[in-house]
Amino acid sequence: MEDLPRDPFADDPEDPTEALGGLEDNEPLTPAERDEAITDLADVEVFRSLLEPQGVLGLVLDCPECGEQHYFDWELLRGNLRQMIDEGQPQVHEPAFQPDPAHYVSWEYARGYVDGVIDTEERR
Repeated sequence: MEDLPRDPFADDPEDPTEALGGLEDNEPLTPAERDEAITDLADVEVFRSLLEPQGVLGLVLDCPECGEQHYFDWELLRGNLRQMIDEGQPQVHEPAFQPDPAHYVSWEYARGYVDGVIDTEERR
């Protein structure tokens, strides 16, 4: 079974991403970047296991390129990181459609939540 979300332009003869060209020619990840992506993937799995039962649908990330916040559900995050690890770049994907910000948390919040759970367990 494929772990990655399907490319929304797969098999589309009018693929608008063709105009971007050359994206496949990106430099491969450095060993440090690859290790960071593997660590991020492990973090996302832990975040999801603890936060999804609380109603959290994914993470909101600040985009350094456009300055806006982007909402990623757990599967899209996981798929993007797998793609980065395997091929050195995330695949094209559709952004979340009218996400409810109340159902997403920041990476920092997720990290703090996990740290709090770990601290609580260690005290028991």
